[in-house]
Amino acid sequence: MKPAFLRKRSISLHGHATSLALEPEFWTQLEALAKSRGLSLAALIAEIDDGRAGRPLASACRLAALEFAKGG
Repeated sequence: MKPAFLRKRSISLHGHATSLALEPEFWTQLEALAKSRGLSLAALIAEIDDGRAGRPLASACRLAALEFAKGG
């Protein structure tokens, strides 16, 4: 099995620089979700960060992308 390819991006969350590594397919869904809500990708990820309740940020982003892909 081929290992998953992760794409890392640097993001500023509430004034602090951080990086987030996700598969390209998740980035595509997050970009589409941000566009559909009229947000920048950074603003969307900041919202996800605010609501993740202790879950790792990458996991919370993947769940948000999956929910959007399902039409939710």
